[in-house]
Amino acid sequence: MFLAFCNIYFSPMQLGVDTVPVFVGPVSYLLLSKPAKGVEKSFSLLSLLDKILPIYKEVVAELKAAGASSIQFDEPTLVMDLDSHQLQAFTKAYSELEASCSGLNVIVETYFADVPSEAFKTLTSLKGVTGFGFDLVRGTKTLDLIKGGFPTGKYLFAGVVDGRNIWANDLAASLSVLQELESIVGKDKLVVSTSCSLLHTAVDRINEPKLDQEIKSWLAFAAQKVVEVNALAKALAGHKEEAFFSENAAAQASRKSSPRVTNEAVQKAASALKGSDHRRATDVSARLDAQQKKLKLPVLPTTTIGSFPQTMDLRRVRREFKAKKISEEDYVKAIKEEINKVVKLQEELDIDVLVHGEPERNDMVEYFGEQLSGFAFTANGWVQSYGSRCVKPPIIYGDVSRPKPMTVFWSTMAQSMTARPMKGMLTGPVTILNWSFVRNDQPRFETCYQIALAIKDEVEDLEKAGITVIQIDEAALREGLPLRKSEHAFYLDWAVHSFRIVNCGVQDTTQIHTHMCYSNFNDIIHSIIDMDADVITIENSRSDEKLLSVFREGVKYGAGIGPGVYDIHSPRIPSTEEIADRINKMLAVLETNILWVNPDCGLKTRKYTEVKPALKNMVAAAKLLRTELASAK
Repeated sequence: MFLAFCNIYFSPMQLGVDTVPVFVGPVSYLLLSKPAKGVEKSFSLLSLLDKILPIYKEVVAELKAAGASSIQFDEPTLVMDLDSHQLQAFTKAYSELEASCSGLNVIVETYFADVPSEAFKTLTSLKGVTGFGFDLVRGTKTLDLIKGGFPTGKYLFAGVVDGRNIWANDLAASLSVLQELESIVGKDKLVVSTSCSLLHTAVDRINEPKLDQEIKSWLAFAAQKVVEVNALAKALAGHKEEAFFSENAAAQASRKSSPRVTNEAVQKAASALKGSDHRRATDVSARLDAQQKKLKLPVLPTTTIGSFPQTMDLRRVRREFKAKKISEEDYVKAIKEEINKVVKLQEELDIDVLVHGEPERNDMVEYFGEQLSGFAFTANGWVQSYGSRCVKPPIIYGDVSRPKPMTVFWSTMAQSMTARPMKGMLTGPVTILNWSFVRNDQPRFETCYQIALAIKDEVEDLEKAGITVIQIDEAALREGLPLRKSEHAFYLDWAVHSFRIVNCGVQDTTQIHTHMCYSNFNDIIHSIIDMDADVITIENSRSDEKLLSVFREGVKYGAGIGPGVYDIHSPRIPSTEEIADRINKMLAVLETNILWVNPDCGLKTRKYTEVKPALKNMVAAAKLLRTELASAK
């Protein structure tokens, strides 16, 4: 078997070494799939288990023929809330695969959370399985289950090195855990492992020559995590590398004591938030009345989500300024020209509430992190997000505060170019948190409260500067939901509270927008309402208008809402009639006076040849329906 097990795999035949082929287990494959469009909601995906198991058997046979001695099935759904029928599917699947897997070491891996006790019993009773893998970083309660009883003769793959974050492992603490596990499962049956695959972290710290040396010593990317796994395995076998462990201990101590990590004023301010309920003093209907008197918007007001196309020339200007190839004066001039172009275009299209297009921004999280204390940034720390998209998450290493205004200069410049309302554009605290590598030395909600206080300062400075519409994007709010339903309420409580902290101090006449995308929000609609935004723009068209179903089912929503009328992820240009039809569907379930007309998301990735006609048709559709509504009175 292996001294150490890191979830980085290649074909055994390609490398000539004994590696472990890995693929999603049959039950998780089905449970994480979605029924095809038009399939009845009552259809059980698990009814397809008998159809896919023969395919798994074929794959196993091919791997055996290729020389594989071990195989891993990832069954991450075992950490979720499963009923008895779903758990029985695991028993059935692995009973049927047992004969095909004969002669192989079969590992079933779980990760990202604790395994519930019933799922643990089911998992550890599976036939034909040689070993079981657990995330012991985020699944700390699983350790108690293992102590309560682990099957004799089976391998335990102990995920003690964090595969989802970039912090160096506390080797001494992990070694202590491993020694305790060794006394339970036996010396020859314990395998040191990462908590999950290393897909979720950057590749190698060596690629960061410009990263601050002190902070760099606190980090471990994928390559360093492999070294940590091997060092722990060797120490467990009695060959402890004392120098490596001492260096690690020094880095851990440095991180705990560094004055760069702790800001007592920030901690005190964030701590004071916990027992309070931050809300605007007036209810949303009264605020909307006050805002309408000031903004004087038409029925079905039009707006966009924030960003406009990021052209090659624009990216070049930002790149050259960062490399100090052009002066700040030239940079500001170029960005000002771009903002002016975007403002004039929106005025020509007759959009009601404008945006400045965000030409100065590289990324909706990185842009703010670069201006906040407590953040560090990599040069090459790219991580796969989804599909072929990669992101470079900021690293939150310390207490967060805002040294100075971040967006006021650009927003006020843009507002000075038009008499129409200009939205101040911010990223919300929950999205900044969820799209960063977050410090692991305090609860996530405490870090989120700190970010909320920093963004709150920015909101209030925008208001003082005369910006009357402020959008605070929370694209990743739903993304942060825990896997277990029992943990949803706590997360949503502090996440929604964080959003309210940001805007609770503004006047009634200041209109607070938020934007949410990338997810189905129907199951958390009441939390969205509790965010108490004045207007929410939300993805709708890409998900086949599933959002509208929640309002058909009787949910009452009194704030402004803009379910997206067309999908910006496609180059396709929707017609005026198509958009008008979508708006009419919305009017069937939403009050006319709260409905906004806008695209699904920002326009950053699109081309102007697509954006101009699409927005022109969107505005035309809104005007068409305004006329029809007026004549129907």
